[in-house]
Amino acid sequence: MELTPSELRALANDHLWGHFSRLDPGEGGAPIMVRGKGCRLEDIDGNEYLDGLSGLFTVQVGHGRVELAEAATNQACELGYFPIWTYAHPNAIALAARLAQLAPGDLNRVFFTTGGAEAVESAWKVCRQYFKLTGQPLRTKAITRFLAYHGTTMGALALTGVPAFRQNFEPLVPGVGRAANTNAYRCSMCAGSCNLGCADDIETMILREGPETVACVVLEPVQNAGGCFTPGDGYFQRVREICDRYGVLLVSDETICAWGRLGTMFGCERLGYQPDIITSAKGLTSGYSPLGVMIVSDAIAEPFRAPATSFLHGYTFGGHPVSCAVAMANLDIFENEHLLENVRKNEPIFRATLEKLKDLPIVGEIRGLGYFFGIELVRDRTTKESFSNAESEKLLRGFLSRRLLELGLVCRADDRGDPVLQFAPPLIAGPAEFDEIERIVRTALTEAMQLMGMES
Repeated sequence: MELTPSELRALANDHLWGHFSRLDPGEGGAPIMVRGKGCRLEDIDGNEYLDGLSGLFTVQVGHGRVELAEAATNQACELGYFPIWTYAHPNAIALAARLAQLAPGDLNRVFFTTGGAEAVESAWKVCRQYFKLTGQPLRTKAITRFLAYHGTTMGALALTGVPAFRQNFEPLVPGVGRAANTNAYRCSMCAGSCNLGCADDIETMILREGPETVACVVLEPVQNAGGCFTPGDGYFQRVREICDRYGVLLVSDETICAWGRLGTMFGCERLGYQPDIITSAKGLTSGYSPLGVMIVSDAIAEPFRAPATSFLHGYTFGGHPVSCAVAMANLDIFENEHLLENVRKNEPIFRATLEKLKDLPIVGEIRGLGYFFGIELVRDRTTKESFSNAESEKLLRGFLSRRLLELGLVCRADDRGDPVLQFAPPLIAGPAEFDEIERIVRTALTEAMQLMGMES
């Protein structure tokens, strides 16, 4: 028997524990989405929304793609599950080979997980074992950046630079140093003229920890938490030089930035640097089935080829045959529909459309790349004064999150740093969707300024 909306809400309130959500969802309960098509979603009450966040930076090819559903069904009928623990299956082999061909440089060895946090966890572990195998057992530490988000498993959470996310679970895995991020809008290092002090801060952290103890530097191409922090020109080239100088491995965490989000298959390609390891998930399958990946260079994989040497790490569902089939079909869509080209063509239009909002005093900065943009909200644009914690709670959770949804837009209102709105529509989106985002956000921000006692 089909449940009514009220029955589903009651069951959700009693039994469902949402991720990154308060157990009490508030009046009306959590929105319940039931179907999607293209860039559109529909909830249980028949309300329609523009998906301005690709689910969670994930649904690259849009909702309702029959090709991906058919790929999953066909594979499940043939081989629904078998592990890649000392075994293999054709889909894992074919996908690994395809990813090795797509990845830059000598990133040719593919380790499958089921999500981004597991991929990051795997990368830190493989870096540690690599150095033990090569006679540098003291190299266990990692350097990340302030506010950066790398996942919530205990190792990945230790790498995550959002203090509020870590506090309830400490003590965490030790040995993480946090360098400056690339928030140029609020940079205190460069006095208005970028000298890549944020990159040099990574060298400072390596020296502070002791180079002989540092295994890896873990960075996102565009940092998500804090609101789409983009690097200055030459940032990653300097970071690569620093890592090479001290023998430290560079891990590019592309859980969000890979699979076309920045207009290239991998974010490091867009920004012109060569990592030792790439971690990713999300858009690899457009979210139609869970799959994460760690792609490792030949040089890092080489010590593991020695007789009787194993990487004693894995996941039951890593490299799941259904997920691998979906990923292959997803990559076919990328190629057949020229999605990377679509992002590169439309990125300037997307940016220009969002920048129309700069006439609103609450808009401090608009930043991002590809189909991944953030708007930082401020109380005073001249002084860059932000909102207090209480004001951010009122502005974001108390008003904007609800109001944007009421107006028909799914996006992110985020307070992990200063308050921001984030947008990452499916890669099939175009100017019509950008115009709709701008129109809805303009209405919501105009109302928000009145709520916060700001002059329009």
